[in-house]
Amino acid sequence: MDHDTPNSPLRGIKRLALGALSGLLAGYAAIAVAELVSAAVRPESGPVIAVGGAAIDRTPPGVKDWAIRHFGTNDKLVLQLGILGVLTLLALILGMVATRWRLIGSLGVLAFGVVGALAATSRPDSTSATDALPSVVGVVVGAGLLYWLIGRLGTAPHPAEHRAAGTGDAVETEARDGAETAPTPGAGGSPVTDSTGWDRRGFILAATAAAAASTGSGLAGRALNGSQGRNAVASRKDVVIPAPSSSAAPVPKGASLRIDGISPFMTSNGDFYRVDTALVVPKVDATSWKLRIHGKGVTRERTLTFDDLLKMPLIERNITLTCVSNEVGGPYVGNARWIGVRLADLLEECGVRPPSKGGPADQLVARSVDGMTIGSPVKDVMDGRDAMLAVGMNGQPLPFEHGFPVRMVVPGLYGYVSACKWIEDIELTTFDSYDSYWVKRDWAQRAPIKTESRIDTPKPFGRPKAGTVMVAGVAWAQHRGIDKVEVRVDDGEWQQARLAAQDTRDTWRQWSYAWDATKGGHTLTVRATDRTGETQTEKRTPTIPDGASGWHSVVVTVDA
Repeated sequence: MDHDTPNSPLRGIKRLALGALSGLLAGYAAIAVAELVSAAVRPESGPVIAVGGAAIDRTPPGVKDWAIRHFGTNDKLVLQLGILGVLTLLALILGMVATRWRLIGSLGVLAFGVVGALAATSRPDSTSATDALPSVVGVVVGAGLLYWLIGRLGTAPHPAEHRAAGTGDAVETEARDGAETAPTPGAGGSPVTDSTGWDRRGFILAATAAAAASTGSGLAGRALNGSQGRNAVASRKDVVIPAPSSSAAPVPKGASLRIDGISPFMTSNGDFYRVDTALVVPKVDATSWKLRIHGKGVTRERTLTFDDLLKMPLIERNITLTCVSNEVGGPYVGNARWIGVRLADLLEECGVRPPSKGGPADQLVARSVDGMTIGSPVKDVMDGRDAMLAVGMNGQPLPFEHGFPVRMVVPGLYGYVSACKWIEDIELTTFDSYDSYWVKRDWAQRAPIKTESRIDTPKPFGRPKAGTVMVAGVAWAQHRGIDKVEVRVDDGEWQQARLAAQDTRDTWRQWSYAWDATKGGHTLTVRATDRTGETQTEKRTPTIPDGASGWHSVVVTVDA
């Protein structure tokens, strides 16, 4: 008895599986062709990147903060993989739908093009309707391919035929195993079919050709998109940063403690945290980069090139940066040596006055090439602190991940209200008239960094040996400085820790405490006091809306 007759359940399952495969190939083709077309528009217009960016823009702050805490710098990769996973599932479903309703399944693919096109053209960095082209062209190709591949499967049996086959009323369709049947007309033509009613050879050839063509398109698109960043890479290699007119003072002897497990005083470029919304790191050519300064109170509007900045007096400073998404004890804080142009000097040259001197603008809005907007208080960037447009980091031109060719650095402010990477525009305005990207998402307009401290060693749930155990870590209160760090064991008295030498009030400070550890479980807690006399609060608050607060604790078990 043949178990794979045209009307058998096995035949239906096989047809659904082949339909799912067709949907998968169609989805693959759509993404690959879109990648190729995006090379002619701009890499950020690709549907996966556009939809991912739109998802980030619309994600509730709490969810976004959760993603940063749990996935760190891999949050964007997780998002992209999630988008591809959803697209894969939907492609499989549409392929199966198309086995019964060929046109409806194919039109379903087109619907995703609308989503991608809307996402691409609604992004803050979108400047033209052409950003919709990759999504539109990609899904047209994908829908056409699905329609064509399903045609290779022949005509789907009518439900009545399935019922007849199930009750024994169907007419015998084969006289013997392996017998050829007459060609079965299909929605896509009249292929020669085998005993199960589908053009096996034609489908295999079509699917293989589609997969090969899609792979070629995707690789070509990736290569072309990659080539667009080569000029930027070459421009970075050619950068020679002049010696600063105001160099950073040497790091004091004793500022860096030699204790295993403590964070290094200076954070390397590779280890420095990165938190931003860019799914694709912008590759900006320094030779074509420009910065416009304009807005309220700007009497001399300017447009600067990268060479213009390098010809200006440069300052070099050690500055610790902190992300507002850093939870108590979290890793999103780092210390680096930055070099750049003092921002206050540049603003003064443009005629800008701070509010305290009658200036009409109280907010500086920095715009990035990826559409990010960050609002900083004018009074803070012009109050004498070393706010700068940085061009270098730890003796090198800025890495692309950290804002090459130019970014803002403002000591004492969380990054979301100061540290605009890939900056291309500065507008002077007011907090009343404009809300920047994060403020629109329920974060505070103003966010000075809170006094915080962290235990780096021993690690949570560590098992040190009884005896003297070095408890150590870092504390920070940028632009105020750290005056004191205290450690408490269990519910005992606070004990003053030994502070490393202070570099500047804009950098973090290492500390240590020699603990006479006894056997058993213990809780170690740390708190810091800044140079204004303020001790960090015990009260735990979440990162939203203006940064986390609370004491950092670790639980350890001391072995005999």
